[in-house]
This record gives sequence, C-alpha cells and structure tokens, in this order.
Amino acid sequence: MDLKQLECFVRVAEFGSFTKAAAVLNISQSVVSRQVRQLEVELQEHLLLRHGRGVLLTASGQRLFDHGKGILRQVQVAREELREQRDTLSGKVVIGLPPSISRCHTVDLVSAFRERFPGCALGIKEGLSHSMREWLLLGRLDFALLFNPAHSAPLHYEHIHSEPLMLIGAASSNLPDTVAMQDLGSYPLIIPSEPHSLRRLIETQAARHAIILDVCLEIDSIPSLLDLIDLGMGYGVLFQSALVGRGNLPEGLKAAQIVDPPIPTHLFIATSEQRPLSRLAEKTLAMVREICMP
Repeated sequence: MDLKQLECFVRVAEFGSFTKAAAVLNISQSVVSRQVRQLEVELQEHLLLRHGRGVLLTASGQRLFDHGKGILRQVQVAREELREQRDTLSGKVVIGLPPSISRCHTVDLVSAFRERFPGCALGIKEGLSHSMREWLLLGRLDFALLFNPAHSAPLHYEHIHSEPLMLIGAASSNLPDTVAMQDLGSYPLIIPSEPHSLRRLIETQAARHAIILDVCLEIDSIPSLLDLIDLGMGYGVLFQSALVGRGNLPEGLKAAQIVDPPIPTHLFIATSEQRPLSRLAEKTLAMVREICMP
C-alpha cells in the first residue's frame, strides 16, 4: 500500500464516485480506478461495491476508510511541520573577517543578525587571510572574507570587491594627492609583517617594478599602525576601507593614491568545496555582502 493508492481510495469513498474523485485529484478516472484496484489486490479485499449511481463501501472498505482519513491527515500535518521547519532558520554560523573589515562592521553585522535571525547564534573570528584559510579547511568557519588569497582547492573563491591602495601619512606631512609607484621607495614605511596578505601584495608589486622599499617598522595591528603614522613615525600603505570608522582621520591623517600604476587589492568570499553552506550560512553571507560592501 502506498499513499497514492490510499488517497485515491479515500477520495472515491468520500465522494461516492470515481469521476468526482478524479476531478479533485486532477488525474484521469482510469488512473484512479487502477490505483484502487491495485489496493484491493494487495489487501486481498473488496473495498467498494460499484453500482450505476456510484460506489458504496464494503465492511472492509469502511474500516480502511476510517483509518485512511487519519493516516492522510497525519501525513499532511507532518508535511506542514517539515515545511515550517524549513522556513524557520536555526543553528549557528561562524564567519571569518579580516581585521580592517571586522573593526568597521562587526557591530552592524551583529545587530542585523540578531534582528533578522532571532534564535540563531553568530560567531565572528578575526584573522589574517592565511589563518582563515586554514580555519576554513578545518571546518571552523562557514565562510570567510579574504584579501588577495592564493587560490587553491578545496576552497571556492568569489570575487566581490576591488579598491586601490593608498599611501597614508600624518596630516603634517607634505604628502601630495597622488604618489607614483616608482617613488614609493622614498617613504619610510610602517607595514604588516609576513605572511600578511597586504605585505605580500606590496612587496610583489615593488619587486615587479624594481623598487626597493624602506620598511622602518613592521606592525600587524592596523589601529596601532595608524596611530604610529599619526605621530609622524612613518607612512603606511593601506586601502580605503581600512580607514573607515577612524574618528580622527580628517585631522590626523592624509591619504595619497598610488598611481602609475595603481595597486589594486581584491576581496574574495571563500567557502569550502567539501561542505555546502547551511540555509542560515547562505542568508548570513547575503547579509555580509549587503553590509560590508561599499
């Protein structure tokens, strides 16, 4: 016995007619008749008495009809509960953010997550691209935002944003509006240490153009790096979004775009090819795109 057979039988019994049952079920009358006949053969019972004006239930048919209505109702309830479960998000999602994005957007992300996904849990891990890549491979993150990652399996990368690097100096410096790439070596730089993705990008571009950099300090913390620049201890090479949210930027720092050629930095969303995202993670990812992208 299967549900289709049972449903055909119950509808015929309810309406007393194969024709009406077929219309309600939106299938042909021959299909309804065949389903009911297969049910009778399987149960080895006559369930219906056919006559000129329709059908009547036998004693066995009446008993099956009483059970069948309850069975179909329970199936419908189960379907509705499963549908509600699909529509109601639950669980936990853990995301990885670079320090520059985390510093600017964590409060907005947490506020939006709590509003949109009540009852769900959010974890945010801050780290450098190479660390977050390892966390993704180990299953500690659902997805991460990475700057200039080295593309490799088993991770999937989706490019979402690019912006040029800028030379940052104190407001008291004589920094022009633009700085040519070939002149970058004349500025004492405060930049992150290896294997920071920003350090790799700067050194790769400098080597490509035969420029020797003057690295006077290695500071991995972007806020500390900006504080040192503010005090006139050197210059930094950063992207615009790393400066957003710094209250004293207008009077404390000056920015010059690097040109001839510019140095673009690229932001990617990284996910594991081995573990599909949950519905909660997918919706959280859409929220991150909405909030974090300029």
